Amino acid sequence: MFETAELGRKISRQEFKAQVPQLRTELLELQQQLRTADFSVIVVFAGVDGAGKSETVDVLNEWMDPRGLLTRAFDPPSPEEQERPEFWRYWLALPPKGRIGMYLSSWYSQPLMDLVYGEIDQASFDQSLNRITTFEKELADDGTLILKFWMHLGKKAQKKRLDALEKDPLTRWRVTKSEKQHWKMYEAFEAVADRLLHKTNMGEAPWYIVEGADHNYRTLSVATLLRDAIHRHLERRAAVGEKVSAKKTARVETKQPHTVLSRLDMTQKVPRAEYELFLEKYQGKLHRLTREAKARQLSTILVFEGVDAAGKGGAIHRLTAAMDARLYQVIPIAAPTDEERAQHYLWRFWRHLPRAGRVTIFDRSWYGRVLVERVEGFADDAAWRRAYAEINDFEEQLVEHGTVLVKYWEHITEEEQLRRFESRQQTPYKSYKLTPEDWRNRDKWDVYEQAVNDMVAYTSTNFAPWTLVEGNDKYFARLKVLRMLCERLGAALSRH
Repeated sequence: MFETAELGRKISRQEFKAQVPQLRTELLELQQQLRTADFSVIVVFAGVDGAGKSETVDVLNEWMDPRGLLTRAFDPPSPEEQERPEFWRYWLALPPKGRIGMYLSSWYSQPLMDLVYGEIDQASFDQSLNRITTFEKELADDGTLILKFWMHLGKKAQKKRLDALEKDPLTRWRVTKSEKQHWKMYEAFEAVADRLLHKTNMGEAPWYIVEGADHNYRTLSVATLLRDAIHRHLERRAAVGEKVSAKKTARVETKQPHTVLSRLDMTQKVPRAEYELFLEKYQGKLHRLTREAKARQLSTILVFEGVDAAGKGGAIHRLTAAMDARLYQVIPIAAPTDEERAQHYLWRFWRHLPRAGRVTIFDRSWYGRVLVERVEGFADDAAWRRAYAEINDFEEQLVEHGTVLVKYWEHITEEEQLRRFESRQQTPYKSYKLTPEDWRNRDKWDVYEQAVNDMVAYTSTNFAPWTLVEGNDKYFARLKVLRMLCERLGAALSRH
């Protein structure tokens, strides 16, 4: 792909100075329009050492309003970052809607370096690139504009550039031993980079190869491409927004004769005496397991979903009663905040991933995209349909990192839910749990049941299966939740 760069291309100082004022003005005007847009912009800078990546970022920060820019460079993972999945730090560094994020030493750096230095093989490298393309596609599908610039220099031009930097006392510090070593390995880097560019050059996230020898040329090239891309994307998103607004209506679906929920045996019960006996047993076992998991740095994530009044809160309370309060955190998920709405819907869940040895309990979760957002029309058809694959990818990353992931759907019958609603109405200290939304959701019972059926069908994977909990009897449900967690955590510790 390197032959596509305009090697040796230069722009005179006079031509550069003539074009800059208009280009800067247009970039600033686009920034103002972007502030109210429904998307963010990601600009990735990669390429040859000395090709002008950081200098170009510096110029863009000078030309544009820095309040609308977010610049990040990623060093090798810190101990805290190593305790979470690889892409945790990249998700947290994403720009909110209306802003531009510029990334140096991005998610491409580590796979490239690892293959060149023989730390991974070709298959692992390709697997890393597949993870990257999935990440970028998820962001692009959500509306994010992604531009990737590969700043290129030939081997002779790179040597000349590094020598010039080293001779200048003000820039000598920028030429490190590793950069000199990389120059000696130029051909190896070139071969790996060529494969990287071919495999990750997507329509949603294209690579632009920019010859980096001439400061004026590379600066104008990047700035012009950025200007044109933002302008086109603003027009495209405005047109898409009109179509989506017209489609966002609550769904009406035909009741299915059989679902995974209709096949549950909701008559299962546990006598109180047996419940108290086994509650003590499982809570004691869970306490020991979570302490061992902490000692062995094994993280756990619990997901609780279910119909209203199904007993999620009671089950969570029995779990937390068995754990050291310093080890767990309960994250209640409600409607997204303004900060959360400015990001991809998965962002707010990535930010809450636990450190090694800790437990995070999500009371409602990322499955809202394929449940309430689907049923109530908050997400258009394309958004919630692609969410199944996005969620599976997210969960696969958690499990690959070593996290124990347990997902519960707590279910009760429609009749039992009505009984509990009426009981809450009549009990002063429970009435706060009942909201007008709970009553409205009852009117859509069949629609939600179909959404749950699809959710289980598409996201109950070998690495992250669903546990369906028959909840008409609270004692039975709580014991099943505890028992399943003990089994899953115990099995993970035996493998760890």
